[in-house]
Amino acid sequence: MTTSVPTSPPSAPAPAPAGGADAFMCRLLRVEPRPGRRSEDAAQRLFSRSVAISGLRCLLTYVVLPVVAPALGLATGVGPALGIAIGAVAIVFNVLTIRRFWAASHRWRWAITGVSGSIIASLVVLMVLDVAALTG
Repeated sequence: MTTSVPTSPPSAPAPAPAGGADAFMCRLLRVEPRPGRRSEDAAQRLFSRSVAISGLRCLLTYVVLPVVAPALGLATGVGPALGIAIGAVAIVFNVLTIRRFWAASHRWRWAITGVSGSIIASLVVLMVLDVAALTG
C-alpha cells in the first residue's frame, strides 16, 4: 500500500490585466503580460537582487565609506561618486523588477511597484544629495 502526500496546487497567477489601471501600467512599462510560475520565480529573484543592491548602496554610503574607510585611511572623498554609480545600478534593477512583475502578471505586482517605486524615489533623493556634495 502506498501513501501519497497531498500536495497543494501551485498558487495561480493573477489574471492578465484586462483594463483600467493594469492596462495603463502595462503600456507605461511596455510589457506584455505572460503569466506563469517560471515568470513569477524570475520576478521574485530580480526583486531580491534589486533590494540587495539598494541595501549595498546604503551600507557603503552610511557605514563603510564614512566610518570604516577613513578609520583605515582609505577611500576618503569617494563616497558621493560611488553612491551615484551604485544608485544608478540600483534604479535600473528596480525598474527591471517592476517590469518583470508586471510581465508575469504576479499577484503582488502593485505592492512591488509601490515598494520599488519608494526605493527609486529614495535613491533619486540620495543621488541629488551626492551630486550636490560633489559640486560643492
